[in-house]
Amino acid sequence: MARFNYTARTAASATPSNGTLDAANRRAALQALRVRGLHVLKLDEEGAAANPSASKSGPASTNLKFTSKERLPFLESLADLIGAGMSAGESVRLLAMRLQEPKLRGLCAALWTRLGEGSNLSHAMADHPDVFDRQTVNLIAAGEATGNLSEVLTRLITHFNEQKKLRNEFIAAMAYPAFICVLGFAVVIFLLFFLMPRIQALLNSLGGKLPFATQVLVSGSRFLLFYGPLIVGVIIVATILLTRWRKTTEGRRATDGWLLRIPIVKEFVVRYAVLNFSHTLAVLLENGVTTAEALRLTERAINNTIVQEQLHEATDRVMEGSSLSASLMRTGLVAPLFLDRLSVGEQTGNLVPSLRQTATSYQAELSRRLSYVTKLFSGIALFTTFSFVAFLAYAIVSAIFEVTNSIRL
Repeated sequence: MARFNYTARTAASATPSNGTLDAANRRAALQALRVRGLHVLKLDEEGAAANPSASKSGPASTNLKFTSKERLPFLESLADLIGAGMSAGESVRLLAMRLQEPKLRGLCAALWTRLGEGSNLSHAMADHPDVFDRQTVNLIAAGEATGNLSEVLTRLITHFNEQKKLRNEFIAAMAYPAFICVLGFAVVIFLLFFLMPRIQALLNSLGGKLPFATQVLVSGSRFLLFYGPLIVGVIIVATILLTRWRKTTEGRRATDGWLLRIPIVKEFVVRYAVLNFSHTLAVLLENGVTTAEALRLTERAINNTIVQEQLHEATDRVMEGSSLSASLMRTGLVAPLFLDRLSVGEQTGNLVPSLRQTATSYQAELSRRLSYVTKLFSGIALFTTFSFVAFLAYAIVSAIFEVTNSIRL
């Protein structure tokens, strides 16, 4: 017989209790505890190390690396089954058997393995921090404790879909200017490195003199031909070093500070941070997470470390008794109109709707400004590219006329 230490709670009480149990094996211990009407939160065998083969047996034995890309599809599939009346455990088990996408199926199988060992869904999800962040795990735990798991999943899916929509809008908005720049760069490279040398060789053979514009292009072509590879190499090395440095705490803080010194970039960084803060805090509060825990989780969801530090200071002031609107006002991140809206929400007990309205307003404003900046950059990119191509065309046509005159002479 083996002795097991367990943490469990009854259906009537949300407070967990600890105890020990003698059983032949882990499965027998789980069955005995369930017969007693206990919901097992944790079960460990005394004096035994974790069995590495246990986690590698069955369908969860894949070597797949799970990422946050699997989070939203998993939550949507889980919400569909739970909404149809299935329990969370049965839903995960069915997904582990029915899903065709390898990573999603492997994730569900790994979660089902933990559920089969007696863990609840939130604890099983906590074992995959690369997929489920802390705020998602806490919301799932709150949904399990209150019996509103389906509602929590719906709100989480809405939240992640809105974030995904905003990212897609930004990528789509920058795609056209990027395409124009790449196309213009390709045209310039073709003219400088393939067409101009042939025209120059023809002029030299005929003894013609290159026009001034053509001489400028030829000089630029030679410079890029000799020093171009070195410049590209320096840029690649600098990018790699900067990327590695940014992964350090000091580098991340410094580069985040640089972003906030660029006027247009600062506006987008701050507005996106306030949008993320408002939306995430609203989701946490309306799902039963305490204000203190919700604020701490929300500030960790902010990507920019400088903005995160400012929100951390605001959270500290809220913990000391200050109102949320007054604390945010001292950061200078939120517009006065939205601070007034939050203040009214706090006074009337409708903070969550106020946060929702603030997030909606910021998202609409961010979309409008993104559209304006995209059009501006598109116009600048088009004008710059076409101007340079026009100069190239003028230089080449001038050289061709010079060739023609040399032949006539």
